[in-house]
Amino acid sequence: MFSLSFLHAPDGFVSVPIMVGMWAVTVVVVAYAVRRTNQRLDDRAVPLLGVMAAFIFAAQMFNFPVVGGTSGHLLGGVLAAVLLGPWAATLVMTAVVAVQALLFQDGGLVVMGANIFNMGIVGTLGGYALYRAIAALLGGEARGRLPAAAVAAWASVVGGALTMTVQLGASGTVPFELALPAMLGVHVLIGIGEALITVAALAFIGVTRADLFRLRDLQAA
Repeated sequence: MFSLSFLHAPDGFVSVPIMVGMWAVTVVVVAYAVRRTNQRLDDRAVPLLGVMAAFIFAAQMFNFPVVGGTSGHLLGGVLAAVLLGPWAATLVMTAVVAVQALLFQDGGLVVMGANIFNMGIVGTLGGYALYRAIAALLGGEARGRLPAAAVAAWASVVGGALTMTVQLGASGTVPFELALPAMLGVHVLIGIGEALITVAALAFIGVTRADLFRLRDLQAA
């Protein structure tokens, strides 16, 4: 049975027009992400892509309890984007969502375009844009990295839940007025866990390997 507390939608819950539209948008964005990453990715950052994908994949296997018997897990889009940049992070998240669907049936194959859009595009690109805006307001990334990442990570979960809610409502799967409070009510709390894990990971990296933060800047140069 499908649970509104998760973002990995199974096949059959999104209508064909919505599914096709999400695939079209996802393919275009991922293709652009491949192009941008190939143009700007520093050779020293290449191993980090694999490490980040493996870390997020493994971390998503562990659920943390939320409320009422529901649970959540790390998405990781903002964490990846802070270290790798938004386009490389989008590719990392695309790979993670695809592998989960193909190997573990965590999310449908036909609806994978929508799942990648919700978690790998909205959660990553949207979350990173918010991160940069908040960090700038706080005086730059060196000073505002952790609070900006916390807010952006939380928003990435809520944003992904909101887009999935719209897809389900537009597909006629669940009435929008029922899906919205069910999805957002749970994912507002899951987002807190996302924020805490993201901040903890970035704080640890800042202490042990602060040089990794500079790899993203080299790509933008």
